[in-house]
Amino acid sequence: MTAKRTPFYERHIEAGAKIVDFAGYRMPMLYKGIVPEHLRVRQTAGIFDLSHMGEFFLEGAGAVDFISKMTTNDPTTVEIGQCQYSAMCYDNGGIVDDLLVYRLGDAEWMLVVNASNLEKDWEWLKNHLPENPDFSFENRSEEIGLLAIQGPDAQKILQKLTSYDLESMGFYHNARANIGGHEGVLFSRTGYTGEDGFELYLDPAICLDLWDKTLKAGAEFDVEPIGLGARDSLRLEMKYALYGNDIDQNTNPWEANLGWIVKLEKGDFIAREALIDAKTEGIGRKLVCFKLLERGFPRHGYPIRSSGEEIGVVTSGTHSPSLDIGVGMGYVKTGFHKPGTEIQIVIRDHPVRAIVEKPPLYTGGSHK
Repeated sequence: MTAKRTPFYERHIEAGAKIVDFAGYRMPMLYKGIVPEHLRVRQTAGIFDLSHMGEFFLEGAGAVDFISKMTTNDPTTVEIGQCQYSAMCYDNGGIVDDLLVYRLGDAEWMLVVNASNLEKDWEWLKNHLPENPDFSFENRSEEIGLLAIQGPDAQKILQKLTSYDLESMGFYHNARANIGGHEGVLFSRTGYTGEDGFELYLDPAICLDLWDKTLKAGAEFDVEPIGLGARDSLRLEMKYALYGNDIDQNTNPWEANLGWIVKLEKGDFIAREALIDAKTEGIGRKLVCFKLLERGFPRHGYPIRSSGEEIGVVTSGTHSPSLDIGVGMGYVKTGFHKPGTEIQIVIRDHPVRAIVEKPPLYTGGSHK
């Protein structure tokens, strides 16, 4: 199947991006390089094309009950103009996907799902619809371009394009406003980098215009386009899980330290009983983040040891541009998960000393 192009694709080509196939799209992996792009976001700001993400819309009286049944968090606590981080689980407690739940209106909702899980998530939700739903359910992923602005100067840049008072907007909130001369643009103060930032959900017809206007507005802050490579290293420094690496159908929220988005007290939802059972039985492993104490580059799949005993596996790893050391995440046996615990990451058969750290690994982020 031919990979699709996002509405921003021609700008990536003009900027000399290295293009790769990712989640069914031709996406920019990097422009100048992962390290300078990563540091740009940490120091001022960068812009990202996230149009490969999925957006599902629900509207009607029963939408909130359906979302509550399908997700682990409690959408009834979400007010109009708020966003919520949540997850969907299989009956056995394994994770279908992690996602964002937006409440756009009294009975209007948007679910933002991972690009690599878009079709799977759509089928999962569709197959669990009530027989005669009193709400609409639409997949508008193809109709939306997604532009993210991330970094300590993100607010200053976006404020130049809108009269909306961004200072008054809290983290994990959404609104509609005139942005760059375009009415009714849906945007949120969210992100995956640990920095302050905004994500703009756009009609493809206005994507190139807003890309250009954002770069122009951010010129005084040296804003630059950022690829998937730096997005991965930025999220890893924050211990933000990546589906397919750190969480998947074989991990449950307790193991992944996502218990804070599981609301057992809200009533019935898919996997509730399995999650209660898993918690009662005890958690045998935990997802941790670590820093290397010696030179090395941890990668997905590398074994984790303690005193010669294999205690886990690396799920994500990289060289941290912010910290200039090897960092990563991985599952370890419960008991080895506490911050300060020394472990070894086996890199090409050579055990490299590392230490379990309290997240985030990078503590200088600017998000509100």
